[in-house]
Amino acid sequence: MSAAAVTYSVIVPMYNEELVIEHTYERLKETMDEAGEPYELIFVNDGSKDRTVELVNLIAECDPNVRLVDFSRNFGHQIAISAGMDYAKGDAVVVIDADLQDPPSVILAMIEKWKEGYEVVYGRRLKRKGETLFKKLTAKAFYRLLRSMTNVDIPLDTGDFRLIDRKVCDVLRGLKEKNRFVRGLISWIGFRQTSVEYVREERFAGETKYPLKKMISFALDGITSFSYKPLKIATYLGFLLSLSSFVYLLIVLYQGFFTDTTTPGWATIVVLNLLFNGIILILLGVIGEYIGRIYDESKDRPLYIVREAKGFQATSDNAAAADKEADSNNGPENAKRLGKYV
Repeated sequence: MSAAAVTYSVIVPMYNEELVIEHTYERLKETMDEAGEPYELIFVNDGSKDRTVELVNLIAECDPNVRLVDFSRNFGHQIAISAGMDYAKGDAVVVIDADLQDPPSVILAMIEKWKEGYEVVYGRRLKRKGETLFKKLTAKAFYRLLRSMTNVDIPLDTGDFRLIDRKVCDVLRGLKEKNRFVRGLISWIGFRQTSVEYVREERFAGETKYPLKKMISFALDGITSFSYKPLKIATYLGFLLSLSSFVYLLIVLYQGFFTDTTTPGWATIVVLNLLFNGIILILLGVIGEYIGRIYDESKDRPLYIVREAKGFQATSDNAAAADKEADSNNGPENAKRLGKYV
């Protein structure tokens, strides 16, 4: 099938999904066959250490609609989504995780909204099945904290499961951030957006790829990518502490000159030192998060390195097309470098 004939590109980022990937393919194929228009399934392997790539290769041998982009190592979920967009040729691009928590059948409802003229159709979760109370509470708190901390209208209770128009995909490819928060970027660029509501299912098999540590890192990426408020909070807190220290100094001087009250010694000094030193370290940590991201951007390394790309019309042609499109749309440098690594 010619790449130019593709109507829908479905991007599936994968990391250690051998227990579910065959079922994911079957569900996606059933859904996209029902859509009745040409499509491609782009599986992006984000450095899996199990048999995920082997299984997708077997599927690709039997289905010409299946593509595989295999990273040289693990680069992260958001980078895998970005790579899929670099390779996608469809008029509409769908992003869905491999764990089947987001039902593939919802894609059909997204397609209907797209045909009505919407350029971004995101899935809004009404309910999250099979997740712990802690996971539900932290997820709810994260989305609301993110929305309050940024000036970008990022919809509540939405993930990366969404459909975007070709023009939106092209704009996203032109954004050069290394620490990517894709759902925030999509909200930031605008266009006509709407939602499709659904119930998120339990994970079909395997383990979550977002433990607490990754959730915290993901939250930091989202906040620091779209908000300077943590730095403003640090400034306000610094002024507040300075004012409090000055007031406390006046109290100590008053006690020393006008009363017989003895000011506590070691306890006061130790407590104040611990308090202020702790706050200073926190503020330095906030500033460090932003400086670290500036450092990442300044290195100007490619977002990802591809070991192998299969199922495309011709890998070299695909890379050349990515070069040409990146030049015409001021695309990211990593698209221009694809030919080096493929």
